[in-house]
Amino acid sequence: MDDSSDFRLGDGPSSGISVTLTAGTLHAIRERVGKRGVSAYLEMAAQRQIERDNLDELLAEFEKVNGPADPRAVSGKRTRLTGSSTPEPGTAA
Repeated sequence: MDDSSDFRLGDGPSSGISVTLTAGTLHAIRERVGKRGVSAYLEMAAQRQIERDNLDELLAEFEKVNGPADPRAVSGKRTRLTGSSTPEPGTAA
C-alpha cells in the first residue's frame, strides 16, 4: 500500500502491520473485545490518540498566541460541562 496517499483519519483501505504489545495490555484488550476485535480496538485507540495529539498541538499554538488559559475560567467551564470543578483522571485540564 502507498503510505503517501491522502486519506483522512479512519478512511482508506486497511493495511496489515506488526504491533508489539505487552502481554498484560493484549490480555486486557482481548478481555474487552475478544480475539477477533483486537484490530478494530487498536484502530479506534490510534484514532483517539491522533485526535488528542492534534488537540494538544492546537492548544499549544493557541497558548503561544494568546497566553495560558485562566484556571478559574477553565474550572467554571468544566463545572458547566460536567457538573464538577475537579478534573476526572485522564482528562485534559
